[in-house]
Amino acid sequence: EVQLVESGGGLVQAGGSLRLSCAASGFTFEDSAIAWFRQAPGKEREGLSCIGSGDGRIYYVDSVKGRFTISSDNAKNTVYLQMNSLKVEDTAVYYCAQLGYSCDSTIQSWGQGTQVTVSS
Repeated sequence: EVQLVESGGGLVQAGGSLRLSCAASGFTFEDSAIAWFRQAPGKEREGLSCIGSGDGRIYYVDSVKGRFTISSDNAKNTVYLQMNSLKVEDTAVYYCAQLGYSCDSTIQSWGQGTQVTVSS
């Protein structure tokens, strides 16, 4: 059974940092790209960042470039999202997702999400 478990969310003041984790199991981690998304209340789910398998190519949406960093620990089957200089508008539920081999492949599984709240 494929499982993606996010953790690391919480309440932080604007300008602060959080590191989210996505622990994966039930599939060959090295053969899957992993992406982070978020969904704020009343808004559509937004793709933030992705790390591909194989060459490990990394992508970011413009709104988080320079503030968020995605990384992967294959030994732990875990992908991280380091979030710095957080803004109130970063408040959302954050999800990780398993894709196919590359970041342009289809989403196969979702985690349950972790809440991030940034206060002013």
